[in-house]
Amino acid sequence: MAKDTPSWKKLHPGTFSNNSVQKAERSVKQAMSHPEEIAIEHAFNSIARAENAVVNAEQHDEHKDTVRQNKEQLNLMKQQLNEVQEIVEDQP
Repeated sequence: MAKDTPSWKKLHPGTFSNNSVQKAERSVKQAMSHPEEIAIEHAFNSIARAENAVVNAEQHDEHKDTVRQNKEQLNLMKQQLNEVQEIVEDQP
């Protein structure tokens, strides 16, 4: 039986965006503490999902300050993750 009501993600894109960014942050921290290819890949995937959630929140005119903060946080996470990836690639 199909649901007639939209999911909470669609009803609250700002909350979903914030939750996605927090989840991505946890994934990046995991990759930084255990720099392995699979952890890095998982973190990049989490960041990509969070970026999609932030874009969706932006399209639904969620709080502009929160959207901006989430974008900045994701950019910082990508920089950190790229540094970790370089370290892993440089290992023998």
